[in-house]
Amino acid sequence: MAAVAGAALLTAPAADTSTRAEASTHDTRSDTTAHAGAPALAYFAGKAFDTCEAPPLAVMEAWRSSTYGAVGIYIGGRGRGCPEQRELSPEWVASVHAMGWRLLPLFVGSQAPCVISPAKRPYAIGADPVGQGTKEGAEAVRAAQALGLGASSPLYLDIEAYGRDDARCAATTLSFVRAWNREVQRLGYVPGFYSSAESGVRDMEAQRKAGTKDLPAVMWFARWRGTPSLYTESVLHPQAWTPHARIHQYVGDVAESHGGRRLFIDRSEVDAPVARVTTRTAFAATRP
Repeated sequence: MAAVAGAALLTAPAADTSTRAEASTHDTRSDTTAHAGAPALAYFAGKAFDTCEAPPLAVMEAWRSSTYGAVGIYIGGRGRGCPEQRELSPEWVASVHAMGWRLLPLFVGSQAPCVISPAKRPYAIGADPVGQGTKEGAEAVRAAQALGLGASSPLYLDIEAYGRDDARCAATTLSFVRAWNREVQRLGYVPGFYSSAESGVRDMEAQRKAGTKDLPAVMWFARWRGTPSLYTESVLHPQAWTPHARIHQYVGDVAESHGGRRLFIDRSEVDAPVARVTTRTAFAATRP
């Protein structure tokens, strides 16, 4: 696995050729680190969706008729919007993977003290952002392992939009994110990051330019502009978080139906690592 170090752009080891994209000509190698013996990353390039609660297997099978090839799953975190997750289990993970879906694990833990959403304010980062980030990084890895998501899987930390005019809040959030990243990487996983392009993502890009270490290895930015702009996002340098380290969530909270099954989803364009599924099970979803 690889992580951004200092002002370096992401470089990653060769991945499973069944899911990897072609190598970018903007592969700038500088001060990256790799864990000896770590499994190769698996990549996906194409369309993805996420929805608050993992859908039933029959719905996931019906949606194979869509243009989507990957799905975001909310694996844990105290700020998770749908904590019950009635369907999500190792068997669900193995079954949807056997259908051909690729998985993007999201962890919604503590949030910026100046988070904009009122629903997320009870989960504000506390007085020890480094300790809290470290603790929650380990929690994210345990949640991934419990679902059969193996080492070298990306784990995407969800930091919702926050006010950028509060320097103390931004500094606290950065400390939390960096500690979370360090712990996730130490435990053999890839630290990814999801946030609004105009808050968390803009701040991470500023830190990359400043040479800050322990930044996310993969960038999932939300800008609901209606169409994908994976490599033309204005707040990111064109070569930052390349190759194969970007996701653009370009539409949010829309209804869509496939195979007679309707979901409310967010839409994303992906060129990034996806989970390595280690649990195998016979796929026996009930057809709609």
